[in-house]
Amino acid sequence: MKLSRQPYYRWLAAPVPATEVREAYRANALFDAHRDDPEFGYRYLADEAEASGQPMAPRTAWRLCSDNAWFSAFGKGRAKNGKRPGPAVHDDLCVVIDGDGKSRHEFRATAPNELWLTDIERHEALLNLAVVKGHRLASVAAGV
Repeated sequence: MKLSRQPYYRWLAAPVPATEVREAYRANALFDAHRDDPEFGYRYLADEAEASGQPMAPRTAWRLCSDNAWFSAFGKGRAKNGKRPGPAVHDDLCVVIDGDGKSRHEFRATAPNELWLTDIERHEALLNLAVVKGHRLASVAAGV
């Protein structure tokens, strides 16, 4: 098998290092706490693991949770620079995808009441009200 002897005998003496065993116990405690309360973040999971006998620093809990993709059920923070946002949460009727795969918007309506556009105008009054004005693009595009 062409293995050198020294690493083999070192592995034979201690097949799994003590640090890896300690990390495995900590990961098991975090996993158990995450399974019981999936809405907890890594800080609360570290507290739960400490209560079960596996103390660790919050940074260690973050690393173990991040490596194993154990995130809170309520979601993660905003994406960092360079990442694209996810898909839209609603049907975008104005989007057009060109030949390069880039999306753009074309505000065209073929019939009345098909497409509406809104803008928000802020009035500086005593109550600071936000008023939404609805514009009927469909009637303008259809010539009504």
